[in-house]
Amino acid sequence: MEERILCEELKAKIMSAEDAALLLKDGMTVAVSGFTLSSYPKAVPVALAKRVENGEKIKLSLYSGASTGDELDGIWADNGILNRRLPYQTNRKVRAATNRGELNFSDIHLGVFPQNLMYGFYKKPDIAIVEAVGITNEGNIIPANSVGIIPQAVTLADQVIIEINAENSMDYYGLHDVAMLPNPPHRGVIPILNVRDRIGKPYVDCPKEKIAAIVFTDQPDGHRKAIPITETYAKMADHLLDFFDFEVKKGRLPENLLPLQSGVGTVSNAVLEGMRKSDFENLEFFTEVIQESVLNLIDDGKVAYASGTSVSPTPDGMIRFQKDVNRYKDYIVLRPQEISNHVELVRRLGVIAINTPLEIDIYGNVNSTHQFGSGIMNGIGGSGDFAHNGYYSIFATPSTAKDGAISSVVPMVSHVDHTEHDTTVFVTEYGYADLRGLSPKERAEVIIEKCAHPDYKEMLRDYVRRAAQSSKLQTPHLLKEALSWHQRFLDTGSMLPDE
Repeated sequence: MEERILCEELKAKIMSAEDAALLLKDGMTVAVSGFTLSSYPKAVPVALAKRVENGEKIKLSLYSGASTGDELDGIWADNGILNRRLPYQTNRKVRAATNRGELNFSDIHLGVFPQNLMYGFYKKPDIAIVEAVGITNEGNIIPANSVGIIPQAVTLADQVIIEINAENSMDYYGLHDVAMLPNPPHRGVIPILNVRDRIGKPYVDCPKEKIAAIVFTDQPDGHRKAIPITETYAKMADHLLDFFDFEVKKGRLPENLLPLQSGVGTVSNAVLEGMRKSDFENLEFFTEVIQESVLNLIDDGKVAYASGTSVSPTPDGMIRFQKDVNRYKDYIVLRPQEISNHVELVRRLGVIAINTPLEIDIYGNVNSTHQFGSGIMNGIGGSGDFAHNGYYSIFATPSTAKDGAISSVVPMVSHVDHTEHDTTVFVTEYGYADLRGLSPKERAEVIIEKCAHPDYKEMLRDYVRRAAQSSKLQTPHLLKEALSWHQRFLDTGSMLPDE
């Protein structure tokens, strides 16, 4: 493993995870690598948790690019280490602790978070812990399968701990395009005109004097297993493909579409899987997370190029990626999330945004983050970066949840993450609702007709009729009744997150 450290003088910094963890002190702010369970540090966080299990009292604030695994988020939440968490998470233990009021979670757009760090809007990190595949002659860091906020973390932190993970090979070198943007008023145009364009370096700059510890590990990322694609998901994919076909015929899309963005999770992965049987070829992606479905499309010969900030497939998909990384490098570039999610690029490239909500309402608003208005699930992630600026802003969801006990289409969402002004198309297994140019009352009609589950359609239509009778205003509502839908769902026995 020492051959991965090309800078000889840094070999003196090699130590155990336990010794490196001693650098972490109570009250510190820690920034880490990792984006959607990809390339987050594992050995040092576990070693710190053991200190707490042995009686030490340590509270830390944690910054990351996006979600990390149980070896970090989970074990720190379990041991009460987390005092504050920014900007996104998917860990059930963090979610539960947040909903119990035991830690402060701040939900921030992922494209905005790294620039806000550089603006000094949040407390500066004391230490950065970064997973890497190696270190260059100059002491710079070669990331693994995600970039996230590594450049900002390393720039701002006083000390850097590097975990070199033997799970990932040095062949990752060349996969990354790392650039940092200067703060205003010195920021210029980002010179990316095509998905393939590169503007940075294949490593993260890191002054040698900042590197306080180097730890060797061989722990795999905690990627989630594949969830079978049900008939519901397959129908949603078919409806989305129908929409794309229609837009191509109308001349609003080229035959290979425009660059695609797909949110994290089963729905988005399944929708993209549906594209494997389509006639679309030479597809491009400008997204955050390159999921299993994108690797499959590359293997099918349907992808021209994909830009993201992490590769996050299933465990089997990760093995496939690692074994063939040199071939995948011909199709994939990984960038810092400040670039991968940058609104300037999303708008310039005409990115088609496809994301997954918890619920949508009849007037076009979207709730992506909270169950029943109060219980946090994960966070808004990067969906807002893309939805507000995308060529289309598409939200795809099954029409019901909790085995049909809950309608995903409601009169009024219990929490608003994306307003009616930022939604173009809704998709469920029953069809797609094209909302462009429609008034609120027209949107209600088409959303109910095209997207609602048959068990809830008449209830929604009845609500709209009575709301319209009581008010001729632009967006008629029966406020008490609209909110009572969520109480009714609670009364069915459906639970808040991790109760």
